[in-house]
Amino acid sequence: MRLIVAAVGRLKDAERELCERYQKRFDASGRSLGLGPLDISELSESRAETAAARKADEAARLLKATAAAGARVVLDEGGKALSSDAFARWIAQTRDSGCKGLAFLIGGPDGHGPAAVQGAALKLSLGAMTLPHGLARAVLIEQLYRAATILAGHPYHRA
Repeated sequence: MRLIVAAVGRLKDAERELCERYQKRFDASGRSLGLGPLDISELSESRAETAAARKADEAARLLKATAAAGARVVLDEGGKALSSDAFARWIAQTRDSGCKGLAFLIGGPDGHGPAAVQGAALKLSLGAMTLPHGLARAVLIEQLYRAATILAGHPYHRA
């Protein structure tokens, strides 16, 4: 199952290095599990005048970037918080159900437009604290790597 992380906003060098490190680890670990590769799509923030217009524009571009995915996960502070083990199980169940592609959407500073949220397989929260978008992306990609190691029985995850 291919994975896509589509995110609004540009990363700084340190965040980019962290994301690339975990992306490479995920690709190496996930291959034998039928997961990957992990593609990352970075979209610029909308320049529309109102928050509603920015969210709508960004949602349309996120959906276009992830159109090939069979299922979408929308990162949202009001979403469901999963443990790393539960997240790994959810990914495995999604893969095992025959899903060929899974997309993770990270919206801009104003959040997601309704089009991005509608029809999402999961609204996911990374926790109660607010994270900068670049750090949220790094945390998500690390958790994808962690999920692969959990599913592989690798000792990286020691909970």
